[in-house]
This record gives sequence, structure tokens and C-alpha cells, in this order.
Amino acid sequence: MSVASALVQPAERRALGFTLAFLAAWFALYASLTPIADGLVGLLSLERGSHFAESVHFFIFDTPKVLLLLTLIVFLMGVIQTFFSPERTRALLAGKREGVGNAMAASLGIVTPFCSCSAVPLFMGFLMAGVPMGVTFSFLISAPMVNEVALGLLFAMFGWKVAALYVGLGLTVAIFAGWVIGRLRLEHWLEDWVRDMVQADGVDAPEIPEGRSWAARLAAGRHHVRDIVGKVWPYILAGIAIGAGIHGYVPQDFLASIMGRDAWWAVPLAVLIGVPMYSNAAGVIPVVEALLAKGAALGTVLAFMMSVIALSLPEFIILRKVLKLKLIAVFAAVVSSGILLVGYVFNWIL
Repeated sequence: MSVASALVQPAERRALGFTLAFLAAWFALYASLTPIADGLVGLLSLERGSHFAESVHFFIFDTPKVLLLLTLIVFLMGVIQTFFSPERTRALLAGKREGVGNAMAASLGIVTPFCSCSAVPLFMGFLMAGVPMGVTFSFLISAPMVNEVALGLLFAMFGWKVAALYVGLGLTVAIFAGWVIGRLRLEHWLEDWVRDMVQADGVDAPEIPEGRSWAARLAAGRHHVRDIVGKVWPYILAGIAIGAGIHGYVPQDFLASIMGRDAWWAVPLAVLIGVPMYSNAAGVIPVVEALLAKGAALGTVLAFMMSVIALSLPEFIILRKVLKLKLIAVFAAVVSSGILLVGYVFNWIL
């Protein structure tokens, strides 16, 4: 046995042992959330059933629940990301035709957990690799809209039917919106310097990185958790706090009048409210849960969630570096139309 093999095997065993211990602790803590929340509310001598007590219970229960779910999902997606680097994603999409390319790009948007700050370099990388602009938009729409964190939390909180419908409609919006943008032939609305780079000769295709050991992949998952959870936890706490306030204090009749399925204007109003907000999927999910618990229509609430995630002002500011305002407006209009469709379909079916 070589010295390298002797060193690798203990590293693999340590990585596997750490992962198994992490999963065991995760499941033990997740199973104890309800008694922990009940016990803490009891220690605070709060009267169950009161507005304040229910808000406190909601916050105590949901804070560790969402953080635990987020940690597990981000860890798993961090491992998956070692198989789907940005370079490999660009290589898979390059040269694909419209329609097929849109479907592939939208599907890859689910399993490649790139954050919004990666939108600009990824967008440029897609274009320089020869990916049609409409196909790149399918990825750009799908990656935040069909977010892996939102999918996992929706599945955990509301069941597989809601999660599957969310994925199906989100993919439909991403595929169709990207196809429409591609058919409009709006390449001349790219910023000049981006268009010049795309048209320049001698752009080499990126080299797909070699596979790594499982110890390295698990280490990448842990790094993913430290990097992402360490950045988003304030948004999670803020979202849960808002959700707790809604859960404990906002009257159900008031929410029904704002986001009820009988109000035709509720869906577009929810989209308009969501656009100025900036949050990730984990931060907005507690608000979604609280709104649904208070009787808001599922389609209207999902339209609100999608607008917060996929049409945020910070994303527009980032995209402004590579897109002219006219193209950003087209992008926002097409995506908004798709989100409105999702909201009305959910309210009509459910």
C-alpha cells in the first residue's frame, strides 16, 4: 500500500464518521423540537392560546426547525455542487437548441445551487460558451425561482404534492420565459462590453475539473454550510419573527381580504409587495407558512414568495452590469407574467 493510500483511507473514514454523527445529532434534535418549544413556553409562564404565547411558541419552534432543515439541505446541495461546477454546467448547455436547451437549463437551475451574486459571471460564462441568450435566461429564472431550499422546506412543511406542483410550475415558467426571451432576439440589448466579449474570437471552453474523493466532497458540503448559513441566518430570524407576528396577531379575516382567492387583485398585489423585498427562500418560507396558517390562498402566497426570490431589486442591480434597462424590463415582465399564472392556477386548482 502506498503512502498516499494510507493517508487517504483514514481521511475517508474520519469524513464518513463525522457525517454519520452529524446526521444522528440532526435527527435527534429535529425530533425534539416540539417538546423543547412546549417546555420553554411553560418555563416562561405564558398562557397558551394567547396572541403573545402563540407568537413566542411559533418563534421558538420554527427557528431551530428552519435552521436545521437549511443546514441539512445546504450540506447535501454542497456535495451535489461538486458534481455540477459552473464550468461543467456551461459545457453541458453549450450548443443546445432552443426548447431542449431551455428545458435542460431550467432543470440544471434546480440542482446547481448558485446564489444571486453569481448571476453576472455565470450569465457571461454561458454566453461566451455559445449558449443562446434565451437558454441562459431559463437558467437565470429557474435557479432562484425553483430554489432547493424552498423545495425542501415546502416538502417538509406542506407535503410532496405542494412541492411537486411548485417545481412543475416553476420549471414551466422558466422554460417558457426563456424561450420567449430567446425568440424576441434581444441580443442587441446586452451591454456593449458584454456583447463585444461574446463576439470576440479565441474564447476557450472551460476545462471540466476532475472528480474528487468523498472526503473532499463532504468537506465541500461543510464549507457550503459555513458559507451560506453563516450569511443568511439573520434573514431567517427576521423572516421567522415576521411569521411569528403574523401567526400570533394578524386576524385571519384581514389576511383573507388581502390574499384570499376570491379577490382577483390579490395575486398581482402580492407580486408588487414581494418585488421590493430582499430575502432568500429560507427567510421567506416562515412568512409563507404563517400566511397559509391564517387562511391566505396558497396561489397568492406562492406568487408572493416567487416574486421575493426571483424578482428582487438587488438581483436587478447586479444584472444591470450586463443588461440594458430595456432587457431587464422584458425579463421582469415575462417572469411576472409567469408568476401571476402560477398564482392563479394554484388558486383555481386548490
